[in-house]
Amino acid sequence: MSLTVVGCAGSFPGPDSAASCYLLEADGFRLVVEFGNGALGPLQKHAALFGVDAVCLSHLHADHCVDLYSYAIARTYSPAGPQPVIPVYGPARTRERIGLIHGPDGDADGLMKRFSFETLAARSFSIGPFDVTTVPMNHPVETFGFRFTYGGRTIAYSGDTGETEAVARLARDCDVFLCEAAFLEKPDLPPDIHLTARQAAGYAARAGVGELVLTHLQPWNGADDALAEAAAVFDGKLAMAVPGQVLNLAR
Repeated sequence: MSLTVVGCAGSFPGPDSAASCYLLEADGFRLVVEFGNGALGPLQKHAALFGVDAVCLSHLHADHCVDLYSYAIARTYSPAGPQPVIPVYGPARTRERIGLIHGPDGDADGLMKRFSFETLAARSFSIGPFDVTTVPMNHPVETFGFRFTYGGRTIAYSGDTGETEAVARLARDCDVFLCEAAFLEKPDLPPDIHLTARQAAGYAARAGVGELVLTHLQPWNGADDALAEAAAVFDGKLAMAVPGQVLNLAR
């Protein structure tokens, strides 16, 4: 199983990264997790344009989903003809949310026919070779964290979340925890939206994760500052997500 960081900027694309997008691969199956602003371009560095087998969206904020619309355009108007339908797993009303990007009347041209839509809930299920568990997070809109397991190895991904013990449950004993760290510690941060790097690391320490990878860092925050905050409370393997980074988890 491998995880490629396609985009890791939080809230909006940065000068060096698209917004959230990750490519998970095993047994030749390619699962795109998040499809944020600007992600479709760099995704093509790591997978064929029509080589994606499924998509997961944690929630319906623009920096996690809007390039699914661009992908619908590509799959609809390919020179080889409309591409086969692939599944998209997302919160309730994902189809309507992406269709409305097309215009105020929604998906009048049927672009969403290139996808089948599966509504997420708190449960365990399978996507291709991956065993998947979804856990609700603490964010202003319905949001899910994911656990992906293959060959006895597990990657947990927080999605976007404020403080909640669900983060520690999601990450419990995972090999790699990809966790949002949009904020740095300072007074009067808004509650129930995002984690600081220190908070993310605290959950990782309690969960006993093998490696913590901080992601969703807002472009105006420094990676070194986030790593320093996290290292103060987490003494395990620690890294910052970087576009093009590949994490390989052997069986």
